Amino acid sequence: RNGSGRGIKAIVVYPMNALANSQFGELEKFLCHGYPEGGEPVTFKRYTGQETDEERQAIIANPPDILLTNYVMLELILTRVDERTLVERAAGLQFLVFDELHTYRGRQGADVALLARRVREACNAPDLQYVGTSATMSTGGTFADQQREIAAVASKLFGSPVLPDNVIG
Repeated sequence: RNGSGRGIKAIVVYPMNALANSQFGELEKFLCHGYPEGGEPVTFKRYTGQETDEERQAIIANPPDILLTNYVMLELILTRVDERTLVERAAGLQFLVFDELHTYRGRQGADVALLARRVREACNAPDLQYVGTSATMSTGGTFADQQREIAAVASKLFGSPVLPDNVIG
């Protein structure tokens, strides 16, 4: 709505690079094809560690609207001096999306929960909207039971209340 090129507005976190690669292709279909080069409504880049140094430097120099990454690389972005520009350009971040939310359990879940809080603080984003996606978070009971269970897990992971009514099935 505000136009492209005003900093990183969304970070999408994948548990595996293969998922980030797959979704990068899907975004190309919807956000690139049919638009003239440079006329895309939203920019996006993958930043997973698979990119060359030249590609990473280009992303740092000109951050996209949407950054696709994994949780390990996001942690590194928050701690590496050379990538501090990405954090600065994500000031006021609007969306932090965790794909395959059901994979974040145990120690990894605790790491990701702390990461979600660090991103909110580092990006000075008190109104950050968290989004979690999963096709297999909860399968038992009624839909209302599932909504309550998913909301409880998401609230713990995000460190922000998630109401059952905000769980979409």
